[in-house]
Amino acid sequence: MSVEARTGRLRQRYDNNFRLVSGCIPYRLTKDAEDENEDIQTRIEVLMVSSPNRSDLVFPKGGWENDETVMEAACREALEEAGVRGKLNEKPLGIWEFRSKSKQDLHSLEGGCRGYMFSLEVTEELEIWPEQENRYRKWLNIQDAFQLCRYEWMREALEKFMKVMSEERKVEITEEIVEPLPKPVPDVIAECQIVSSNYCVTTTSSQHHGISAIIPFHWQILKRLPLT
Repeated sequence: MSVEARTGRLRQRYDNNFRLVSGCIPYRLTKDAEDENEDIQTRIEVLMVSSPNRSDLVFPKGGWENDETVMEAACREALEEAGVRGKLNEKPLGIWEFRSKSKQDLHSLEGGCRGYMFSLEVTEELEIWPEQENRYRKWLNIQDAFQLCRYEWMREALEKFMKVMSEERKVEITEEIVEPLPKPVPDVIAECQIVSSNYCVTTTSSQHHGISAIIPFHWQILKRLPLT
């Protein structure tokens, strides 16, 4: 099913004089990373797209419209501009205020943007997408992407993204180190003493009288239990 890019600003959200914008940093883990304990920065690539009629690269972003949530807007922009779908982290990387590239006059009330940026783990990369005639996309390592960020707010967003990814990786490593405790053997088995292939002895509530009960117990069940 083909998807068309939205155009115009009839549904555009504004807050005072700021145009509200939503976008994301699409990323993937490189397949050739053999050592999972390697620095996370060397294992991540981010996707950037070109601006129409310009050579500089940016992260997918665009106007947040009044018939969608800020997260839906970020996913839509990733699809329209970069042709990717994925898992969006619902917690934003941050909110930045900047000026539209076409209106850099700091003394003008027009052109102010307030951008909400998210991270998007890419799970699908489309061969055909709405804005491919006006944009090209490129996967980059973190160092190259940082150098290509034209604006300071983009570099700050990328730094915040890497901080979040590093913290998540530390949690994963901690969970791998902490092994779960072995499951306790069922009480009835722990109290049993095998006396034959078909029976076992278990202590009853009358233990203080020295009474033990012999109960039938199938050896096949015992054989499935782990030996300790």
